[in-house]
Amino acid sequence: MRITESCAECLYDKQKHLAEDEKYLKEIRSIIENRGEDDTSPYLVYQFNQVYERYFGQRAPYKDIKKKYNDLVLSMEESVRKRIETSKDPLAKAFVYARVGNYIDFGAMNHVDDEKFLSLLDSVEVNERESDVIESFVDQCKNAHNFLLIADNCGEIVLDKLFLEQLQRRFPELKTDVLVRGGEVLNDATVEDAKYVGISKLARVISNGLPIAGTVYDMLPDNAKEAMDRADVILAKGQGNYESLCKQGRHIFYSFLCKCELFTSRFGVPEFTGVFVEE
Repeated sequence: MRITESCAECLYDKQKHLAEDEKYLKEIRSIIENRGEDDTSPYLVYQFNQVYERYFGQRAPYKDIKKKYNDLVLSMEESVRKRIETSKDPLAKAFVYARVGNYIDFGAMNHVDDEKFLSLLDSVEVNERESDVIESFVDQCKNAHNFLLIADNCGEIVLDKLFLEQLQRRFPELKTDVLVRGGEVLNDATVEDAKYVGISKLARVISNGLPIAGTVYDMLPDNAKEAMDRADVILAKGQGNYESLCKQGRHIFYSFLCKCELFTSRFGVPEFTGVFVEE
């Protein structure tokens, strides 16, 4: 997904908020202005972080924030599981619950409101307008052998686990991989987080090799590339994965909430609207 001028200014403003150092911001501006035609926001932010560490050292870790939201959603795991299992279509319901978890995003938003997240979680419904995409996803899983979930944030990954439970109940022969971030970046999920919430008990967890808040295929380690190439069905979570993977000729399902103007305008929906996309 190419970077628009408004997106480029937003990226710059966020760096300006982090540091007012003139030399630092000059390098950031240079990266933005000299970006490649196919460069995406997650890749540019990865470059920004390297420059930031050179000037100021590592950014404050999100370790406590990640644990907070993993623990918050884990504390609700049983009640959410019951709501899923007693619904008319448990797999579709779990699909939508997992998408709501995408709200917990400290990259796209400056502030995550716990009450807003809980209200979204309490109002989960399968919308008629997305039933065709869900139906297509299920139909393709029927004949699939390998499924890849490209994860996004902490907290969200607990709901991804509940989704995988339902997917494996429906398709017990489906081999499942989960791709996570290869290093600490914002509140995105890593291998350590995947083990902490228990999703590693349901699927093989693979690192994308780098602290990058997206999935840049050419930068993936060989085992991650193999998982993507082998997968019959891929579900990528979050805006960052959409930005870095779309329009590359791959057949991918995307699931996310529209949390910034770039996405609300692209899909013509209000803020925090959930979207399923089949590309």
